[in-house]
Amino acid sequence: MGNNRLTRLLFQQITRKQWHPPADTRTGAFHGRPYSSNSLKEALKPEIPEEISSSAVCIYKVPDIMRRVQRKAYQPNVISIGPYHHGVERLEAMEKLKLKFVCRLFDQNGLELDLVKNALGKLEEEARICYSEEKEIRLGKDGFVEMMLVDGCFVVELLREVWRRESEHQIPFIQRWMLPIFRRDLIMLENQLPFFVLSELFEITSKNTTPPPPQPPCLQKLALHFFNPLLQRDFDTTPPKIVATGEGSTGARHFLDLFRSTIVPVTPARRKQPNMIRSTTELKEAGVKIQRAKHSQLLDVTYEEGVLKIPPLYIDDYKGTLFRNMMAFEKCHRHCHPDVTTYMFFFDGLINSAKDVGLLHYKEVLQHSLGSNREVAKLVSTICREIDRVADESYLYMVADDANSYFASIYAKFRAGLVRHYFSSWLVGFSTMGAIFALYLTLVQTASGIASAIEPLGKGDFGSYIKDSVLLPFSGKPSSRGGSTTGEDESL
Repeated sequence: MGNNRLTRLLFQQITRKQWHPPADTRTGAFHGRPYSSNSLKEALKPEIPEEISSSAVCIYKVPDIMRRVQRKAYQPNVISIGPYHHGVERLEAMEKLKLKFVCRLFDQNGLELDLVKNALGKLEEEARICYSEEKEIRLGKDGFVEMMLVDGCFVVELLREVWRRESEHQIPFIQRWMLPIFRRDLIMLENQLPFFVLSELFEITSKNTTPPPPQPPCLQKLALHFFNPLLQRDFDTTPPKIVATGEGSTGARHFLDLFRSTIVPVTPARRKQPNMIRSTTELKEAGVKIQRAKHSQLLDVTYEEGVLKIPPLYIDDYKGTLFRNMMAFEKCHRHCHPDVTTYMFFFDGLINSAKDVGLLHYKEVLQHSLGSNREVAKLVSTICREIDRVADESYLYMVADDANSYFASIYAKFRAGLVRHYFSSWLVGFSTMGAIFALYLTLVQTASGIASAIEPLGKGDFGSYIKDSVLLPFSGKPSSRGGSTTGEDESL
């Protein structure tokens, strides 16, 4: 009982604390005075060795040029995790919910707060340098450790509760509308804790409990089970493969990195892709068949013998947030191949209009809940806006090159022109077929008339009559076949 009261008192102290920035003792132009040689060197001197900083950083502030397109995609709606959005006024309402989860975790399992806090204190420096904008983190050491404790314990306990409950509506303190928004917020690049911090908390809260609870799976499986509804995939029937982020990778760096690693292709060849793939409408006109792939590996697109196979993709209101943050991570992290970026530019090439969306929907490649095909086309276009396509590292270079090569062939061009001009819609196609049929009837009628006209000249087969009719302008007279000629002809 004493431990529970101590826990509550400490958490009350955490919530009452307000951070006050330390007095700035720096000198130089930052305070309106001109630069000197020494002050400039001091200002530019890195606080962390460059080789350590560059390899450890994995949680970034999204570049402003990407943020301008859709600011809400990178800012949490209701709950903050990590230091970047810590203390934001509009997110403070969920701090009480976090503390409810944390107090429940400590009270029910008999955990010692000091034990957990000391363990996180040892990780504070390592965790702090994971953030690219470390200088903007307005938290001292104690505040940073308390932030990791509250946010990390909340996340770990939430993942456990989602795993334990048969229905998401049975989770304590969670209302029906919360969980989908939590998934969206917790997958954002700026809203992350380092994975090794969460792993430490998971291990401590699993071992140092009295009595021990039923042991759930590892943290990775808990996280994927929690985030899988973002892609409408069944974790139990098709467990995803986890792919290392890049060279030198030792595991997932945070939840976004973990989730991304389950959809990227496994060790593909990457080469330069100078041109984007043609649109769905153009490929269909040229004779390329588009099929839904049987496997569920989202980015595994293939092209073989005129057939483009694409895994099914479901687009809803949260897909833009998911893909935008993955692309932002690929743009910011140096040890990361731009596979999701390549995939989204592939779809941007396929989709130029609402008609393209309709064709992909008909082929069961693309499903959506945005209300109209035009909205889907607009979403795909804006996701790729203000982002450079990485043409030198495309894992889809062979798919695009083969499809474009087929499109450039003489047969494909002839077929595409024929379809575009004479079979662009069912009405145009019906009119074209009607015109062809009318022309056929006209030819039959003409041939019959010619045959009837030349039949008195002599008996012969119908083919010879037609041949004579065609050659009549060149021969000057029809040839006689089996019949008698007039007397005038004989005299001549």
